[in-house]
Amino acid sequence: MRSAVRVPEGLSARVPVEQRGPGRDRGAVRLLVSRGTEVSHHAFAELPGLLRAGDVLVVNTSPTLAAAVDGRVGHARVVVHFSSPGDDGRWAVELRDPDGRGTTRARAGGPAGTEVMLPGGVRLVLEEPLSARSARLWWARVAGREGGVLGMLREHGRPIRYSYTERDQPLSVYQTVFAVPPADGSGSAEMPSAARPFTARLVVELVSRGVQFAPVILHTGVASAEAHEPPYPERFSVPEASARLIGAARAAGGRVVAVGTTAVRAVESAAGPDGVVRAAAGWTDLVVTPERGVRVVDGLLTGLHEPEASHLLMLEAVAGRAAVDHSYEAALAGRYLWHEFGDVHLLLPPKTPYTERCDGNLL
Repeated sequence: MRSAVRVPEGLSARVPVEQRGPGRDRGAVRLLVSRGTEVSHHAFAELPGLLRAGDVLVVNTSPTLAAAVDGRVGHARVVVHFSSPGDDGRWAVELRDPDGRGTTRARAGGPAGTEVMLPGGVRLVLEEPLSARSARLWWARVAGREGGVLGMLREHGRPIRYSYTERDQPLSVYQTVFAVPPADGSGSAEMPSAARPFTARLVVELVSRGVQFAPVILHTGVASAEAHEPPYPERFSVPEASARLIGAARAAGGRVVAVGTTAVRAVESAAGPDGVVRAAAGWTDLVVTPERGVRVVDGLLTGLHEPEASHLLMLEAVAGRAAVDHSYEAALAGRYLWHEFGDVHLLLPPKTPYTERCDGNLL
C-alpha cells in the first residue's frame, strides 16, 4: 500500500512495556490521537479524558491460545501454528521453519498428505489448502491425541511470536484484561493486541465516567508478518446485550469505538445494511475496505500497522486515507513503537463545535 514508507527497525517494540523499566504497567504506552488530519500526542492513561459519557467501547473477549507447537516433517524441524478449528474436526494450520533464534519464518505448506509429528506421538496430516489464493494455511487433521488439539496446546504449546520480538514470553503476557475463556476452551491464535494496554484500574475509571463496554468475540487466526494477506474467515459472536447497548448508544448520540480491528470485523459482521447491529454468531469472511465502508463504528483504537498491512484498509474505511497517512507520518516522526507490544492509535471523528462543548472535552 505505502511501499515508500518503511518502519525503522528500532521502532519495533521488542518486549512488553512493563519489562522496559521499573514501575511500569501495561498502560505505560503512548497514545496517538487523530481526528481527521489533526493529530495529538498523549499517554494511554489519558484515554478516559478523550472519551465522553455515553460512548461505547467494543471489546473482543477472546483469550489467546498457546498456538505454536514444535514438530518434525521427516527429519526437518518445523513449528506448527494452529490458526482456527473447522466445523469438521480439522484445524487450519501454518507450517514455519525455525530460524535458529527461537523465532520462525514462513514456509510453503503441503503437499497434501504431508505428515507432521508432534509431541506425545500426535500426528498431523495436511489435507488441502485453506484457500485457492494462498498455500500458506492448510486444513489438517490430528490423530493420536485424546483431548484433542486444545489439550495438546495447553500441554505443549507456546504463544506465537515473530522475529521482531526479543524472546518468548509466558502466555499471560498475551492475555488482555477482557479475555474470558469460553467453556469449550477456544480462543485466538494471536492476541487481540489493541486491548493489551487496558488495566482493571483504567476500566473502572472509564466506567465511572460513563463510558460503556460492549463485549464481542472474534477468534483471530494467524496473521502473516511477511505477506500481509487479507484476513481469512474467522469465528465471531455478537451477543444480544451488546447489540442492544450499541443501538441505544447510537440513538442517544454516543460514539461506537472499536478496540482493535478484530472488534471492527465482529461488530460490522453483525450490522445490516440499515446500520443496525443484531445478535449474530458463526463465521465471518468480511473484509472491511474503504469501498465497503463501515456501518456502525465511529472510531477505532488500534496498534500501529506496517505499511503493507491489510489492516490499513480498515483504518481508511473508518477515518479516510488522508487521516491515516497524516497520522502515520506523525507516528514515525514521534518515534512511536510498532507491533503488539507497542504504542496505540485512537482514530476519532473530526471535531465539530458541538463535540467541543460535550462534557468539557475538546472532542
